[in-house]
Amino acid sequence: MSKNQPARQSNIDALVKYFESGIKTEGNALGIELEHTLVHKNGDPVSYTEEFGQKWLLKELERYFPEEMIDDDGDLIGLARNGSTVTLEPAAQLEFSAGPFTDLQKAEDSFKRFESEVVDLISPHDVFLLSPGYHPTRRAIDLELIPKVRYDYMNKYLGSISMFGICMMRGSAATQVAIDFTSTEDCLRKLKLASACVPVFSLICDNSPIFEGEVRKHEMVRTEIWEKCDPDRCGIVDGVMSPDFTLEDYAEYILDTPAIIDVSSGSQVFSEKTFGEIYADKTMEKADIEHALSMFFNDIRLKTYIEIRPADAMPIEYVVAYAALIKGLFYDETSLSHMESIFEEVSEKDIAEAKSSLMENGYDGKAYGHPVSEIADELISLASASLNDKDLELLRPLAQLVADRTTLAAMALE
Repeated sequence: MSKNQPARQSNIDALVKYFESGIKTEGNALGIELEHTLVHKNGDPVSYTEEFGQKWLLKELERYFPEEMIDDDGDLIGLARNGSTVTLEPAAQLEFSAGPFTDLQKAEDSFKRFESEVVDLISPHDVFLLSPGYHPTRRAIDLELIPKVRYDYMNKYLGSISMFGICMMRGSAATQVAIDFTSTEDCLRKLKLASACVPVFSLICDNSPIFEGEVRKHEMVRTEIWEKCDPDRCGIVDGVMSPDFTLEDYAEYILDTPAIIDVSSGSQVFSEKTFGEIYADKTMEKADIEHALSMFFNDIRLKTYIEIRPADAMPIEYVVAYAALIKGLFYDETSLSHMESIFEEVSEKDIAEAKSSLMENGYDGKAYGHPVSEIADELISLASASLNDKDLELLRPLAQLVADRTTLAAMALE
């Protein structure tokens, strides 16, 4: 392949250098993203273009977020203030991203402030801000895409694979937590451990009782959507569970995946070529790399930090509890070492089997040869032992769900 791609090694090196630029001297902060769904009083979806839709809302939020994010066409696509941003997902899901936080109480305050600001603006118009993992009243195909070339191309490409690409873009909403790494070895270690945690995190944070306008047929709707959306760029990164996996391997995985959108000419062009083919004779620059990485939707995604992505959108108290769980597991050496003993022999095949078992059986399912309830208890216990009293209190809502062997989705259906 390198014969047809003279710049391949330089692109591998560029990607690895980009990953390694994220190494922190002291990694102990968390970034948090939460996607929200807007609906009318009668449950109808709120569209970007309607009178009091998300386009209007972004303009109104400028009173709180002074920094505008403008796209190449001059359209307002997001807002920012003091390390936090407001952006729109493909079907105008409202995403709030904030951090990095070392104090989770400040994280909770930041998210509550944002939601309060939004509610003050939309409530006079009988619009409601919700945080389920999937749209509560409509099929994905009936939800309007916002006018953005990137999303048109993604819709075309992913929609040609299966219906789940449409579901992912338009119907789903997520909670994501980003963590730091302090060395290449720490990065690879956390990538593996986080990947092994994916099925358990997915169950603990299951908040999708409705799928395509009907009561779901199984647990963990998000897991099925993202498994079937596009296997080339979703699920677990190929080879990541191997003890020999390197950042160079991650770089090759990026280069060997179809791009969907080619930005090498300075504009967005639809392309089914791989990134390696697009940059066969040219070394990727930082903007090229950032675009390429944004076109991957793995359960655990590497940028200059590690994104942990399998959780559904949830109410703020559960989002912060989830962040506390991740803090307790990934920023404590005892927790990391113990997780290594739990997940020592776990393979990509094992992760896939665990996902299937939990989708079918929930807390009665198995992961890695053990009842998932036991693994969930152990992860909660590990995190609890390493957290301070304030963070331990913030963890409590999620810990209670695990203790009760239930999920937000199951509670909603009851």
